[in-house]
Amino acid sequence: MKRILILFVLAGSMLSACNKFLETKPEDFVTPDNYYNTEADLDRALNGVYNRLVDNFGRMYSRGLFSFLSISDEFFYKNITITNLKVMDFDAGQLDVGKLWEVAYQGIDRANILLENVDKPKMDETRRKAIKGEALFLRAYFYFVLVDNFGGVPLKLVSTKNPLEKYLPRASVADVYASIVNDMKAADTLVSDISSYAYNERVTKTAVEGVLARVYLTMAGEPLKDVAKYNDALIYADKVINSGKHSLTSDYSRIFINHSENKYDLQECIWEIGMYGNQLGNTQLAGAVGIENGVECTDDKIGYSTGPLKITARMFGLYAATDLRRDWAIAPYKYVTNATTGVTTKTPYTAAQIYDRTVGKWRREYETITPKNRNYNSTNFPVLRYSDVLLMKAEAETQVSGAPTAAAYDAINKVRRRGYGKPINTPDATVDAPAGLGKADFLTFLQDERARELAFEGLRKHDLIRWGLYLSKMQSLAVDISTNAPSGFRYGANAAKNITARNLVFPIPNTEITVNHLVTQNPNW
Repeated sequence: MKRILILFVLAGSMLSACNKFLETKPEDFVTPDNYYNTEADLDRALNGVYNRLVDNFGRMYSRGLFSFLSISDEFFYKNITITNLKVMDFDAGQLDVGKLWEVAYQGIDRANILLENVDKPKMDETRRKAIKGEALFLRAYFYFVLVDNFGGVPLKLVSTKNPLEKYLPRASVADVYASIVNDMKAADTLVSDISSYAYNERVTKTAVEGVLARVYLTMAGEPLKDVAKYNDALIYADKVINSGKHSLTSDYSRIFINHSENKYDLQECIWEIGMYGNQLGNTQLAGAVGIENGVECTDDKIGYSTGPLKITARMFGLYAATDLRRDWAIAPYKYVTNATTGVTTKTPYTAAQIYDRTVGKWRREYETITPKNRNYNSTNFPVLRYSDVLLMKAEAETQVSGAPTAAAYDAINKVRRRGYGKPINTPDATVDAPAGLGKADFLTFLQDERARELAFEGLRKHDLIRWGLYLSKMQSLAVDISTNAPSGFRYGANAAKNITARNLVFPIPNTEITVNHLVTQNPNW
Protein backbone atom coordinates (compact mmCIF):
# COMPACT_ATOMS: atom_id res chain seq x y z
CA MET A 1 0.00 0.00 0.00
CA LYS A 2 1.35 3.38 -0.87
CA ARG A 3 0.82 5.20 2.41
CA ILE A 4 -0.11 2.51 4.91
CA LEU A 5 2.96 0.69 6.19
CA ILE A 6 3.09 -2.62 4.41
CA LEU A 7 5.04 -4.65 6.93
CA PHE A 8 2.99 -6.43 9.52
CA VAL A 9 3.48 -8.84 12.40
CA LEU A 10 0.70 -11.09 13.56
CA ALA A 11 0.28 -13.46 16.45
CA GLY A 12 0.19 -17.06 15.40
CA SER A 13 2.41 -16.61 12.33
CA MET A 14 3.68 -19.96 11.10
CA LEU A 15 7.36 -20.63 10.37
CA SER A 16 8.22 -22.01 6.96
CA ALA A 17 10.36 -24.97 7.99
CA CYS A 18 10.88 -27.31 10.93
CA ASN A 19 14.56 -26.44 11.28
CA LYS A 20 13.58 -22.79 11.75
CA PHE A 21 11.22 -23.91 14.50
CA LEU A 22 14.04 -25.70 16.29
CA GLU A 23 16.35 -22.70 16.01
CA THR A 24 13.82 -20.26 17.44
CA LYS A 25 13.91 -19.32 21.10
CA PRO A 26 10.55 -19.16 22.94
CA GLU A 27 10.82 -15.41 23.38
CA ASP A 28 11.11 -14.98 19.60
CA PHE A 29 7.52 -16.08 19.03
CA VAL A 30 5.02 -13.31 18.41
CA THR A 31 2.03 -13.82 20.69
CA PRO A 32 -0.46 -11.48 22.34
CA ASP A 33 1.54 -11.82 25.56
CA ASN A 34 4.73 -10.33 24.14
CA TYR A 35 3.27 -8.10 21.44
CA TYR A 36 0.71 -5.27 21.16
CA ASN A 37 2.70 -3.33 23.73
CA THR A 38 3.20 -0.12 21.75
CA GLU A 39 1.30 2.06 19.32
CA ALA A 40 3.68 0.86 16.60
CA ASP A 41 2.69 -2.74 17.39
CA LEU A 42 -0.98 -1.86 16.94
CA ASP A 43 -0.25 -0.07 13.67
CA ARG A 44 1.60 -3.07 12.28
CA ALA A 45 -1.20 -5.39 13.35
CA LEU A 46 -3.80 -3.13 11.73
CA ASN A 47 -1.78 -3.12 8.51
CA GLY A 48 -1.96 -6.90 8.63
CA VAL A 49 -5.75 -6.68 8.63
CA TYR A 50 -5.73 -4.33 5.64
CA ASN A 51 -3.30 -6.68 3.92
CA ARG A 52 -5.97 -9.35 3.46
CA LEU A 53 -7.95 -6.99 1.21
CA VAL A 54 -5.12 -7.24 -1.30
CA ASP A 55 -4.12 -10.94 -1.22
CA ASN A 56 -1.26 -11.29 -3.67
CA PHE A 57 -2.77 -14.51 -5.05
CA GLY A 58 -5.59 -12.45 -6.51
CA ARG A 59 -8.71 -13.57 -4.63
CA MET A 60 -9.65 -10.18 -3.22
CA TYR A 61 -9.32 -6.67 -4.69
CA SER A 62 -6.02 -7.33 -6.38
CA ARG A 63 -7.97 -9.27 -9.03
CA GLY A 64 -10.86 -11.61 -8.25
CA LEU A 65 -13.51 -9.31 -6.78
CA PHE A 66 -13.69 -7.24 -9.96
CA SER A 67 -13.28 -10.12 -12.42
CA PHE A 68 -13.68 -13.90 -12.13
CA LEU A 69 -15.55 -13.72 -8.81
CA SER A 70 -17.97 -11.10 -10.14
CA ILE A 71 -19.26 -12.50 -13.43
CA SER A 72 -22.25 -10.46 -14.66
CA ASP A 73 -23.70 -9.13 -17.90
CA GLU A 74 -20.90 -6.56 -18.25
CA PHE A 75 -18.22 -8.83 -19.70
CA PHE A 76 -17.12 -12.36 -20.52
CA TYR A 77 -13.69 -13.96 -20.57
CA LYS A 78 -11.75 -14.08 -23.82
CA ASN A 79 -11.43 -17.55 -25.34
CA ILE A 80 -12.57 -19.40 -22.19
CA THR A 81 -14.85 -22.24 -23.31
CA ILE A 82 -13.92 -25.13 -21.02
CA THR A 83 -15.04 -26.06 -17.51
CA ASN A 84 -13.87 -23.11 -15.45
CA LEU A 85 -14.97 -20.59 -12.81
CA LYS A 86 -14.73 -17.97 -15.56
CA VAL A 87 -17.59 -19.65 -17.42
CA MET A 88 -19.43 -20.44 -14.17
CA ASP A 89 -18.91 -24.20 -14.50
CA PHE A 90 -17.36 -25.33 -11.22
CA ASP A 91 -18.10 -27.12 -7.95
CA ALA A 92 -17.48 -26.70 -4.22
CA GLY A 93 -13.87 -27.74 -4.63
CA GLN A 94 -13.01 -24.72 -6.79
CA LEU A 95 -9.71 -23.29 -5.50
CA ASP A 96 -10.39 -19.57 -5.93
CA VAL A 97 -13.77 -19.76 -4.21
CA GLY A 98 -12.15 -21.61 -1.32
CA LYS A 99 -9.37 -19.06 -1.09
CA LEU A 100 -11.85 -16.16 -1.04
CA TRP A 101 -13.41 -17.77 2.05
CA GLU A 102 -10.00 -18.42 3.59
CA VAL A 103 -8.58 -14.93 3.02
CA ALA A 104 -11.71 -13.24 4.41
CA TYR A 105 -11.54 -15.32 7.59
CA GLN A 106 -7.83 -14.57 7.91
CA GLY A 107 -8.73 -10.89 7.90
CA ILE A 108 -11.45 -11.49 10.49
CA ASP A 109 -9.14 -13.39 12.81
CA ARG A 110 -6.45 -10.73 12.53
CA ALA A 111 -9.04 -8.07 13.38
CA ASN A 112 -10.26 -10.13 16.34
CA ILE A 113 -6.74 -10.46 17.75
CA LEU A 114 -6.15 -6.74 17.40
CA LEU A 115 -9.46 -5.81 19.02
CA GLU A 116 -8.70 -8.08 21.99
CA ASN A 117 -5.38 -6.30 22.57
CA VAL A 118 -6.08 -2.74 21.48
CA ASP A 119 -6.21 -1.44 25.06
CA LYS A 120 -2.81 -2.84 26.11
CA PRO A 121 -0.32 -0.09 25.24
CA LYS A 122 -0.09 3.36 26.76
CA MET A 123 -0.72 5.73 23.86
CA ASP A 124 -2.74 8.63 22.54
CA GLU A 125 -6.41 7.78 23.06
CA THR A 126 -7.60 9.39 19.84
CA ARG A 127 -5.20 7.23 17.86
CA ARG A 128 -6.27 4.14 19.83
CA LYS A 129 -9.91 4.83 19.02
CA ALA A 130 -9.10 5.21 15.34
CA ILE A 131 -7.25 1.88 15.26
CA LYS A 132 -10.12 0.18 17.07
CA GLY A 133 -12.65 1.72 14.71
CA GLU A 134 -10.75 0.66 11.61
CA ALA A 135 -10.41 -2.89 12.92
CA LEU A 136 -14.13 -3.06 13.72
CA PHE A 137 -15.03 -1.81 10.27
CA LEU A 138 -12.63 -4.17 8.50
CA ARG A 139 -13.97 -7.16 10.43
CA ALA A 140 -17.46 -6.14 9.38
CA TYR A 141 -16.39 -5.59 5.79
CA PHE A 142 -14.85 -9.05 5.52
CA TYR A 143 -18.16 -10.43 6.78
CA PHE A 144 -19.98 -8.32 4.18
CA VAL A 145 -17.86 -9.92 1.46
CA LEU A 146 -18.62 -13.36 2.90
CA VAL A 147 -22.39 -12.99 3.39
CA ASP A 148 -22.72 -11.30 0.00
CA ASN A 149 -21.00 -14.22 -1.72
CA PHE A 150 -21.87 -17.25 0.41
CA GLY A 151 -25.03 -16.40 2.35
CA GLY A 152 -25.04 -17.22 6.06
CA VAL A 153 -21.56 -18.00 7.42
CA PRO A 154 -20.04 -18.87 10.80
CA LEU A 155 -19.96 -15.71 12.87
CA LYS A 156 -16.70 -15.68 14.83
CA LEU A 157 -16.08 -12.55 16.90
CA VAL A 158 -13.20 -13.82 19.04
CA SER A 159 -9.74 -14.84 17.89
CA THR A 160 -8.62 -18.40 17.39
CA LYS A 161 -6.54 -19.41 20.39
CA ASN A 162 -5.61 -22.92 19.23
CA PRO A 163 -6.40 -25.18 16.24
CA LEU A 164 -8.54 -27.53 18.37
CA GLU A 165 -11.22 -24.97 19.13
CA LYS A 166 -14.82 -25.95 18.52
CA TYR A 167 -16.12 -25.12 15.08
CA LEU A 168 -19.20 -22.97 14.60
CA PRO A 169 -22.34 -23.55 12.53
CA ARG A 170 -23.51 -21.04 9.95
CA ALA A 171 -25.28 -17.98 11.34
CA SER A 172 -28.35 -16.76 9.51
CA VAL A 173 -27.96 -14.05 6.87
CA ALA A 174 -29.91 -11.70 9.14
CA ASP A 175 -27.60 -12.36 12.09
CA VAL A 176 -24.48 -11.79 10.01
CA TYR A 177 -25.86 -8.48 8.79
CA ALA A 178 -26.79 -7.48 12.33
CA SER A 179 -23.17 -8.02 13.36
CA ILE A 180 -21.93 -6.06 10.35
CA VAL A 181 -24.18 -3.11 11.18
CA ASN A 182 -23.22 -3.22 14.86
CA ASP A 183 -19.49 -3.10 14.08
CA MET A 184 -19.79 -0.42 11.41
CA LYS A 185 -21.95 1.85 13.53
CA ALA A 186 -19.44 1.55 16.36
CA ALA A 187 -16.61 2.27 13.92
CA ASP A 188 -18.39 5.41 12.73
CA THR A 189 -17.91 6.96 16.17
CA LEU A 190 -14.22 6.07 16.37
CA VAL A 191 -12.42 6.44 13.04
CA SER A 192 -10.74 9.62 11.88
CA ASP A 193 -12.11 12.10 9.38
CA ILE A 194 -10.71 11.81 5.85
CA SER A 195 -9.29 15.31 6.21
CA SER A 196 -6.80 13.81 8.67
CA TYR A 197 -5.01 12.10 5.78
CA ALA A 198 -3.54 12.99 2.40
CA TYR A 199 -4.62 9.61 1.01
CA ASN A 200 -7.73 7.45 0.97
CA GLU A 201 -6.46 3.93 1.70
CA ARG A 202 -7.44 4.13 5.36
CA VAL A 203 -11.00 3.69 6.53
CA THR A 204 -12.39 7.07 7.53
CA LYS A 205 -15.72 8.35 8.75
CA THR A 206 -17.31 8.97 5.35
CA ALA A 207 -16.00 5.61 4.10
CA VAL A 208 -17.79 3.87 6.98
CA GLU A 209 -20.98 5.80 6.33
CA GLY A 210 -20.92 5.22 2.57
CA VAL A 211 -20.36 1.50 2.95
CA LEU A 212 -23.09 1.37 5.59
CA ALA A 213 -25.46 2.88 3.03
CA ARG A 214 -24.49 0.05 0.67
CA VAL A 215 -25.01 -2.53 3.41
CA TYR A 216 -28.47 -1.19 4.22
CA LEU A 217 -29.47 -1.12 0.54
CA THR A 218 -28.38 -4.74 0.30
CA MET A 219 -30.43 -5.68 3.36
CA ALA A 220 -33.46 -3.96 1.83
CA GLY A 221 -33.16 -6.15 -1.27
CA GLU A 222 -32.61 -9.85 -1.89
CA PRO A 223 -32.42 -12.10 0.02
CA LEU A 224 -33.55 -10.38 3.25
CA LYS A 225 -36.05 -7.95 1.69
CA ASP A 226 -36.02 -5.82 4.85
CA VAL A 227 -37.47 -2.76 3.12
CA ALA A 228 -37.30 -0.68 6.30
CA LYS A 229 -33.54 -0.51 5.68
CA TYR A 230 -34.05 1.83 2.73
CA ASN A 231 -34.55 4.60 5.26
CA ASP A 232 -31.27 3.71 6.99
CA ALA A 233 -29.51 3.68 3.63
CA LEU A 234 -30.84 7.16 2.96
CA ILE A 235 -29.68 8.41 6.36
CA TYR A 236 -26.12 7.21 5.81
CA ALA A 237 -25.88 8.36 2.19
CA ASP A 238 -27.00 11.80 3.40
CA LYS A 239 -24.32 11.75 6.10
CA VAL A 240 -21.65 11.44 3.42
CA ILE A 241 -23.24 14.07 1.17
CA ASN A 242 -23.84 16.53 4.00
CA SER A 243 -20.33 16.11 5.37
CA GLY A 244 -19.07 18.47 2.67
CA LYS A 245 -15.93 16.35 2.36
CA HIS A 246 -16.62 15.00 -1.12
CA SER A 247 -17.62 16.07 -4.59
CA LEU A 248 -17.56 14.77 -8.16
CA THR A 249 -14.33 15.15 -10.08
CA SER A 250 -15.24 17.14 -13.18
CA ASP A 251 -13.42 14.82 -15.62
CA TYR A 252 -14.60 11.19 -15.43
CA SER A 253 -11.47 9.76 -17.05
CA ARG A 254 -9.21 11.59 -14.58
CA ILE A 255 -10.51 9.39 -11.73
CA PHE A 256 -8.93 6.31 -13.25
CA ILE A 257 -5.86 8.01 -14.69
CA ASN A 258 -5.11 9.09 -11.12
CA HIS A 259 -5.19 5.46 -10.02
CA SER A 260 -2.73 4.48 -12.74
CA GLU A 261 -0.47 7.44 -11.91
CA ASN A 262 -0.56 6.64 -8.17
CA LYS A 263 -2.29 9.92 -7.36
CA TYR A 264 -4.99 10.47 -4.77
CA ASP A 265 -8.35 12.18 -5.22
CA LEU A 266 -10.05 12.36 -1.85
CA GLN A 267 -13.01 14.29 -3.20
CA GLU A 268 -14.28 11.56 -5.54
CA CYS A 269 -12.65 8.39 -4.23
CA ILE A 270 -13.71 7.88 -0.63
CA TRP A 271 -12.02 4.53 -0.02
CA GLU A 272 -9.49 2.70 -2.16
CA ILE A 273 -7.64 -0.56 -1.71
CA GLY A 274 -3.96 0.33 -1.85
CA MET A 275 -1.66 -1.69 -4.06
CA TYR A 276 2.09 -1.31 -3.83
CA GLY A 277 4.96 -1.94 -6.21
CA ASN A 278 5.05 -4.35 -9.12
CA GLN A 279 5.88 -7.65 -7.38
CA LEU A 280 9.50 -7.49 -8.61
CA GLY A 281 10.95 -6.64 -5.19
CA ASN A 282 10.47 -8.00 -1.69
CA THR A 283 7.03 -6.48 -1.18
CA GLN A 284 4.18 -8.66 -2.39
CA LEU A 285 1.22 -6.27 -2.34
CA ALA A 286 0.79 -5.46 -6.00
CA GLY A 287 -2.45 -6.04 -7.92
CA ALA A 288 -3.71 -6.50 -11.46
CA VAL A 289 -6.02 -3.50 -11.95
CA GLY A 290 -5.71 -2.59 -15.63
CA ILE A 291 -4.12 -5.95 -16.42
CA GLU A 292 -6.88 -8.46 -15.73
CA ASN A 293 -9.33 -5.78 -16.87
CA GLY A 294 -7.09 -3.92 -19.28
CA VAL A 295 -6.63 -2.65 -22.81
CA GLU A 296 -5.18 -5.30 -25.12
CA CYS A 297 -1.46 -4.63 -25.59
CA THR A 298 1.62 -6.82 -26.08
CA ASP A 299 4.15 -4.01 -25.65
CA ASP A 300 5.74 -4.20 -22.20
CA LYS A 301 6.84 -0.56 -22.29
CA ILE A 302 3.26 0.66 -22.76
CA GLY A 303 1.83 -1.94 -20.40
CA TYR A 304 1.11 -5.57 -21.18
CA SER A 305 -2.40 -7.01 -21.03
CA THR A 306 -4.00 -9.76 -23.06
CA GLY A 307 -7.31 -7.92 -22.70
CA PRO A 308 -8.97 -10.95 -21.11
CA LEU A 309 -12.27 -9.24 -20.26
CA LYS A 310 -14.37 -8.72 -23.39
CA ILE A 311 -17.36 -6.45 -23.00
CA THR A 312 -20.90 -7.38 -23.99
CA ALA A 313 -22.91 -5.55 -26.62
CA ARG A 314 -25.53 -5.06 -23.90
CA MET A 315 -23.05 -3.09 -21.83
CA PHE A 316 -21.91 -1.04 -24.82
CA GLY A 317 -25.51 -0.31 -25.77
CA LEU A 318 -26.38 1.13 -22.38
CA TYR A 319 -24.41 4.25 -23.26
CA ALA A 320 -25.48 7.00 -25.62
CA ALA A 321 -22.86 7.84 -28.24
CA THR A 322 -22.40 11.25 -26.61
CA ASP A 323 -21.85 9.79 -23.14
CA LEU A 324 -18.14 10.35 -22.52
CA ARG A 325 -18.03 7.43 -20.10
CA ARG A 326 -18.60 4.88 -22.87
CA ASP A 327 -15.29 5.27 -24.64
CA TRP A 328 -13.42 5.48 -21.37
CA ALA A 329 -14.99 2.55 -19.55
CA ILE A 330 -14.89 0.52 -22.77
CA ALA A 331 -11.64 0.75 -24.70
CA PRO A 332 -12.16 2.15 -28.23
CA TYR A 333 -8.76 0.83 -29.33
CA LYS A 334 -6.10 -1.78 -28.76
CA TYR A 335 -2.33 -1.73 -29.24
CA VAL A 336 -0.91 -3.74 -32.13
CA THR A 337 2.79 -4.51 -32.46
CA ASN A 338 4.19 -5.09 -35.94
CA ALA A 339 6.02 -8.42 -35.86
CA THR A 340 8.60 -7.23 -38.38
CA THR A 341 9.40 -3.71 -37.21
CA GLY A 342 8.53 -4.09 -33.54
CA VAL A 343 6.64 -0.81 -33.70
CA THR A 344 3.45 -0.62 -31.63
CA THR A 345 0.52 1.49 -32.78
CA LYS A 346 -2.79 2.40 -31.22
CA THR A 347 -5.41 0.78 -33.45
CA PRO A 348 -9.04 1.96 -33.16
CA TYR A 349 -11.86 -0.57 -33.28
CA THR A 350 -14.38 -0.21 -36.07
CA ALA A 351 -18.03 0.50 -35.37
CA ALA A 352 -18.79 -3.18 -36.02
CA GLN A 353 -16.20 -4.43 -33.53
CA ILE A 354 -18.25 -4.32 -30.34
CA TYR A 355 -17.39 -7.75 -28.94
CA ASP A 356 -13.69 -7.22 -29.70
CA ARG A 357 -13.49 -4.42 -27.15
CA THR A 358 -12.09 -4.71 -23.66
CA VAL A 359 -12.40 -2.84 -20.39
CA GLY A 360 -10.67 0.53 -20.65
CA LYS A 361 -11.05 2.25 -17.28
CA TRP A 362 -7.50 1.68 -16.07
CA ARG A 363 -4.98 2.17 -18.86
CA ARG A 364 -1.44 0.98 -18.33
CA GLU A 365 -0.02 3.64 -20.63
CA TYR A 366 -0.44 6.06 -17.69
CA GLU A 367 1.48 3.95 -15.17
CA THR A 368 4.55 5.62 -13.73
CA ILE A 369 6.43 2.73 -12.11
CA THR A 370 9.05 1.11 -14.34
CA PRO A 371 9.95 -1.47 -15.39
CA LYS A 372 6.36 -2.61 -15.89
CA ASN A 373 5.57 -6.14 -14.80
CA ARG A 374 3.34 -8.10 -17.17
CA ASN A 375 1.21 -9.47 -14.33
CA TYR A 376 1.28 -6.91 -11.49
CA ASN A 377 1.12 -3.17 -10.88
CA SER A 378 0.48 -0.61 -8.14
CA THR A 379 -2.87 0.71 -9.42
CA ASN A 380 -5.36 1.19 -6.58
CA PHE A 381 -8.90 -0.15 -6.73
CA PRO A 382 -11.81 2.12 -5.69
CA VAL A 383 -14.26 0.39 -3.36
CA LEU A 384 -16.37 3.51 -2.79
CA ARG A 385 -16.70 6.59 -4.98
CA TYR A 386 -18.82 9.67 -4.36
CA SER A 387 -20.89 9.07 -7.50
CA ASP A 388 -21.91 5.72 -6.01
CA VAL A 389 -23.12 7.51 -2.87
CA LEU A 390 -25.19 9.91 -5.00
CA LEU A 391 -26.79 7.02 -6.86
CA MET A 392 -27.48 5.21 -3.59
CA LYS A 393 -29.10 8.41 -2.35
CA ALA A 394 -31.33 8.55 -5.46
CA GLU A 395 -32.38 4.92 -5.03
CA ALA A 396 -33.05 5.06 -1.29
CA GLU A 397 -34.87 8.41 -1.57
CA THR A 398 -37.20 6.98 -4.21
CA GLN A 399 -37.89 3.80 -2.26
CA VAL A 400 -38.61 5.70 0.96
CA SER A 401 -40.81 8.33 -0.68
CA GLY A 402 -42.62 5.95 -3.01
CA ALA A 403 -41.77 8.15 -6.01
CA PRO A 404 -38.71 9.96 -7.34
CA THR A 405 -38.27 13.21 -5.45
CA ALA A 406 -36.49 16.38 -6.49
CA ALA A 407 -33.56 15.27 -4.32
CA ALA A 408 -33.42 11.90 -6.10
CA TYR A 409 -33.41 13.62 -9.50
CA ASP A 410 -30.73 16.04 -8.33
CA ALA A 411 -28.46 13.21 -7.20
CA ILE A 412 -28.70 11.15 -10.38
CA ASN A 413 -28.50 14.17 -12.65
CA LYS A 414 -25.23 15.36 -11.13
CA VAL A 415 -23.72 12.00 -12.03
CA ARG A 416 -25.16 12.10 -15.54
CA ARG A 417 -24.01 15.65 -16.26
CA ARG A 418 -20.46 14.79 -15.30
CA GLY A 419 -20.68 11.73 -17.57
CA TYR A 420 -21.55 13.94 -20.53
CA GLY A 421 -18.95 16.60 -19.70
CA LYS A 422 -21.60 19.13 -18.63
CA PRO A 423 -21.51 21.52 -15.62
CA ILE A 424 -22.46 19.32 -12.70
CA ASN A 425 -24.80 21.75 -10.93
CA THR A 426 -26.53 23.19 -13.98
CA PRO A 427 -29.78 21.56 -15.15
CA ASP A 428 -29.50 20.32 -18.72
CA ALA A 429 -32.52 18.75 -20.39
CA THR A 430 -30.31 17.14 -23.04
CA VAL A 431 -28.69 14.79 -20.51
CA ASP A 432 -30.77 14.88 -17.33
CA ALA A 433 -32.99 11.92 -16.43
CA PRO A 434 -36.43 12.20 -18.08
CA ALA A 435 -38.75 14.28 -15.94
CA GLY A 436 -42.02 12.91 -14.55
CA LEU A 437 -41.01 9.26 -14.25
CA GLY A 438 -42.98 7.03 -11.91
CA LYS A 439 -41.25 4.97 -9.26
CA ALA A 440 -40.76 1.80 -11.33
CA ASP A 441 -39.49 3.61 -14.41
CA PHE A 442 -37.16 5.83 -12.39
CA LEU A 443 -35.66 2.83 -10.60
CA THR A 444 -35.15 1.04 -13.93
CA PHE A 445 -33.42 4.14 -15.28
CA LEU A 446 -31.30 4.31 -12.14
CA GLN A 447 -30.29 0.65 -12.46
CA ASP A 448 -28.96 1.38 -15.93
CA GLU A 449 -27.24 4.52 -14.66
CA ARG A 450 -25.42 2.53 -12.00
CA ALA A 451 -24.24 0.17 -14.73
CA ARG A 452 -22.97 3.07 -16.82
CA GLU A 453 -21.27 4.95 -14.02
CA LEU A 454 -19.83 2.04 -12.05
CA ALA A 455 -19.03 -0.32 -14.93
CA PHE A 456 -16.39 -2.98 -14.19
CA GLU A 457 -15.95 -1.85 -10.56
CA GLY A 458 -17.15 -5.15 -9.10
CA LEU A 459 -20.66 -3.94 -8.22
CA ARG A 460 -22.88 -5.09 -11.11
CA LYS A 461 -23.34 -8.69 -9.93
CA HIS A 462 -23.98 -7.48 -6.39
CA ASP A 463 -26.57 -4.97 -7.63
CA LEU A 464 -28.38 -7.45 -9.87
CA ILE A 465 -28.65 -9.99 -7.05
CA ARG A 466 -30.04 -7.51 -4.52
CA TRP A 467 -32.55 -6.29 -7.14
CA GLY A 468 -33.61 -9.87 -7.83
CA LEU A 469 -32.53 -9.55 -11.47
CA TYR A 470 -29.36 -11.64 -11.72
CA LEU A 471 -30.91 -14.80 -13.13
CA SER A 472 -33.18 -13.09 -15.64
CA LYS A 473 -30.43 -10.75 -16.84
CA MET A 474 -27.97 -13.60 -17.34
CA GLN A 475 -30.53 -15.82 -19.04
CA SER A 476 -31.46 -13.08 -21.50
CA LEU A 477 -27.77 -12.32 -22.05
CA ALA A 478 -27.17 -15.94 -23.07
CA VAL A 479 -29.90 -15.66 -25.70
CA ASP A 480 -28.64 -12.28 -26.89
CA ILE A 481 -25.02 -13.38 -27.39
CA SER A 482 -25.94 -16.76 -28.88
CA THR A 483 -28.23 -15.06 -31.37
CA ASN A 484 -26.60 -11.75 -32.20
CA ALA A 485 -22.86 -11.92 -31.52
CA PRO A 486 -20.45 -12.62 -34.40
CA SER A 487 -19.86 -16.36 -34.63
CA GLY A 488 -16.33 -16.01 -33.28
CA PHE A 489 -17.65 -14.56 -30.02
CA ARG A 490 -20.66 -16.73 -29.30
CA TYR A 491 -18.66 -18.64 -26.71
CA GLY A 492 -19.20 -15.47 -24.66
CA ALA A 493 -22.64 -16.84 -23.80
CA ASN A 494 -21.17 -19.82 -21.94
CA ALA A 495 -21.01 -18.22 -18.51
CA ALA A 496 -24.54 -16.88 -18.78
CA LYS A 497 -25.84 -20.27 -20.00
CA ASN A 498 -24.33 -22.04 -16.99
CA ILE A 499 -25.90 -19.78 -14.38
CA THR A 500 -28.85 -21.19 -12.44
CA ALA A 501 -30.54 -20.35 -9.14
CA ARG A 502 -27.68 -21.92 -7.19
CA ASN A 503 -25.31 -19.23 -8.50
CA LEU A 504 -26.92 -16.52 -6.38
CA VAL A 505 -24.28 -17.63 -3.86
CA PHE A 506 -21.03 -19.54 -4.07
CA PRO A 507 -20.80 -23.03 -2.55
CA ILE A 508 -19.39 -23.37 0.95
CA PRO A 509 -15.87 -24.60 0.12
CA ASN A 510 -15.18 -28.31 0.47
CA THR A 511 -12.19 -27.44 2.61
CA GLU A 512 -14.57 -25.98 5.22
CA ILE A 513 -17.18 -28.72 4.93
CA THR A 514 -14.50 -31.38 5.45
CA VAL A 515 -13.21 -30.02 8.75
CA ASN A 516 -16.32 -28.29 10.10
CA HIS A 517 -19.17 -30.79 10.27
CA LEU A 518 -21.51 -28.16 11.73
CA VAL A 519 -21.53 -26.27 8.43
CA THR A 520 -24.16 -27.14 5.84
CA GLN A 521 -23.83 -26.70 2.07
CA ASN A 522 -25.79 -24.19 0.01
CA PRO A 523 -28.67 -25.63 -2.05
CA ASN A 524 -27.79 -27.56 -5.23
CA TRP A 525 -24.06 -27.46 -4.62
